[in-house]
This record gives sequence, structure tokens and C-alpha cells, in this order.
Amino acid sequence: MKERIVIVDDEPAIVDAIQYALETEGFETLCFSTGMSAVEALAAQQVDLVILDIGLPDIGGFDLCRLIRQQSSVPIIFLTARSGEIDRIVGLELGADDYVTKPFSPREVSARVKAVLRRTTGTTGATGTTGTTGDVGNAEHAASSPGAFSVNESKRQICYYGSMVDLSRYEYDILKTFIRRPGHVYSREQLMQLVWEHPECSLDRTIDAHIKNIRAKLKKMQPEIEAIVTHRGTGYALRDDL
Repeated sequence: MKERIVIVDDEPAIVDAIQYALETEGFETLCFSTGMSAVEALAAQQVDLVILDIGLPDIGGFDLCRLIRQQSSVPIIFLTARSGEIDRIVGLELGADDYVTKPFSPREVSARVKAVLRRTTGTTGATGTTGTTGDVGNAEHAASSPGAFSVNESKRQICYYGSMVDLSRYEYDILKTFIRRPGHVYSREQLMQLVWEHPECSLDRTIDAHIKNIRAKLKKMQPEIEAIVTHRGTGYALRDDL
């Protein structure tokens, strides 16, 4: 089964070039010139990765990324004409998996797609995949992981060293966020923006309570390992050497 890549960009020449490069590599593509049309398609069908332009005519790419992240952890690669470090950091902190600056080679984008799929879903890209695909909100098995963890998004289950962790809704979403980027330090505000539907209604200490619960559950399963690290004054991160 071909992996399906969504391309969201309002520049036809760029879309055509990327679409040709990906389809030559064996991917299936869906192309949209506006963000909201892409959101509707993402909610309705299985998707493996999104290539998202930051400068869209109807909604900012960062805002669209936030909207997608409320529904799914589908991998996202940003396209942008901005080369500033701040833009890149903001994009990654919102939950993007990679970032490509224009002008670029379509073959480079294709290579980035394959690399992200290998890293986030365990597939090798296009033909001959080793994992299964995921969609927005209902991945069949979007699995992921550093070796200690595996994620089944369709069942909202996370396994830790082969044993399933009993997680609440928010505990699952927080831990899944950590697993996607081991070693990355998330502030409390960032976690609330990525996990909560209405982050403005939540408090910092809510994050702390959920982190405490997750730690206790992981510690019970592997007493000798402290999987989640506190960075004082900054936030939390999943150890990247598990």
C-alpha cells in the first residue's frame, strides 16, 4: 500500500515539482492550495505525512499546525521562504518534524520525507515499508519510537519495554508528545498548547500532576530508569538514551 503524502502550498510550480518527485519515489500525493481544505481531507482519510507551507492564503502555517496537532500526531514538514532561526524553532516547538527553506531541491524534500517516516512511523518510505501507516486522528498503527517505547494510535496505547502502560487521556497525549522528540525540552506552556483543546483553561500545575503520574507508572514498570527528566526553570524531556 502506497504511503499518502499531503502537500499544502498555494504555489503551483512548487506543488508540481514536489508531487512529481514524491510520485516518482512511489508515494501517493494529495495537493491543496488552502489550509482549511487540507484540514477537511485530513479528517476524512488516512494520511502518512503532511508537507505544509507556512505562507498560506487563508490560515497561517503555524496556526494550521496547531490545528492539526489537536487531532493527530501525523508527521509534518514545514516549507518556508523564511530562513530565520526563530521561525525554525517556533515551527519545531509547535510539533513539526522537519523544516525546509525555499529554494530547495524537490529531491531534498523527498529525502526528508523518507527520513521523517523512518524516524516517526518505522517505515522505510514509499515501497517496501516495514511499518504501518497513520492518519489524522485514527492511525492504524502509528508507531514510533525510541527503542523503549512503541505507540499504537488507533488504540491509544503506549508500550514501555514491551508492556502496556495504563494511561489517562492526557497522560497518553503528553507521553506520546515526548516520544516523538526524545531529548527535546518542552515547557509547561508548550505541552498545554500541544495537548489541551483549551489550553487557556488549564494551569501549569496540571502539567506537573500529569508528569508525576506518568513518571510513577513508568518507574513501577522499570524501577531503575528515570525516563522523564526535569529541566529546572525550563520544562520536561524524555531521556534520549532509552
